Amino acid sequence: MISITSSSNSTIKLINSLHRKKERWANKLFIVEGIKMVDECINNGYPIEFIVYSNQLFNVSGGDTLYNKIKDFHKLINVPDKLYNDISDVGTPQGVLAVIGFEINSIDDLADKRNPFILLLDKVQDPGNMGTIIRTADSFGIDGVIVVEGCVDVYNPKVVRSTMGSIFRVPIYHQNNGVNIIKEFKNRKINIYSTSLEGDRYIQDVDFTKPSMLIIGNESKGVSEPLQNLADTLIKIPMLGDAESLNAAVASSIIMYEGLRQRLE
Repeated sequence: MISITSSSNSTIKLINSLHRKKERWANKLFIVEGIKMVDECINNGYPIEFIVYSNQLFNVSGGDTLYNKIKDFHKLINVPDKLYNDISDVGTPQGVLAVIGFEINSIDDLADKRNPFILLLDKVQDPGNMGTIIRTADSFGIDGVIVVEGCVDVYNPKVVRSTMGSIFRVPIYHQNNGVNIIKEFKNRKINIYSTSLEGDRYIQDVDFTKPSMLIIGNESKGVSEPLQNLADTLIKIPMLGDAESLNAAVASSIIMYEGLRQRLE
């Protein structure tokens, strides 16, 4: 175990830098914080660079159990409570975080899947929505989530926390150009569906048992016009109340469930 007490230590400076997207992507590293998230990271075999903890970990339910799991880790770092609180991104720190690596998944791996159900996220910018969508995609067996330019960074600490560990299990693919990737999947005979308030088909009338891509758009503006124009079908969720639209995470969850329901029949 290593002890660090100074905020000027290079490791502490690295952790602080990873709160910024530019530094996360430059280093291909991101932070997971809290007992559940660090435990999920270990259980899913993610590459851990180092784990940092303070003694406040032992005052939190489950802290002793996690410590027994990490105590022999080759790069375990102990810091004072005050220093930990300074580098933490949460309001009530549990005293443990891990810095882990990520790789850029190849879109070819997703394109080669047999009868896939894929999500493409277009300018989804709210961290809570992004995290919930990834978590729901994990629950409903989505084959992959494509994140195009304009979305919040999936490795943003708030997004990571919102996934509740699902970020370790859902394949995520980053693409700069949504138009190009949709065209590529259309050429591979994937059915492209876009959510739209002007949709001409209800989700229960769409055949999600075939290879499918679902486009989910921005929280306030919906799917951008260039991407929507490439869709084979514009779809909508039946609603009886007076609400004009649903939250992006809620809408995607309902449609993902419908897709799973059809595929299980």
